[in-house]
Amino acid sequence: MAIIVDLDVQLAKRKLSVGEFAAAVGITPANVAVLKNGRAKAVRFTTLDAICRTLGCQPGDVLRWVPDDTVETP
Repeated sequence: MAIIVDLDVQLAKRKLSVGEFAAAVGITPANVAVLKNGRAKAVRFTTLDAICRTLGCQPGDVLRWVPDDTVETP
């Protein structure tokens, strides 16, 4: 599966630290790292909602799909 999480891009645009973001979303900084590094196997809709609410963005701004043969390595 080739779902890419562009959370680092969104955090940089808003000049948010991982700690600030984690606190605002209600998850641990370790879980933010799992998301940023592409190691997450699932994301709850409630978490995705909190991410989008915190960043003021749409899910497609954070998640994108690329074909398996063109997967970017984190």
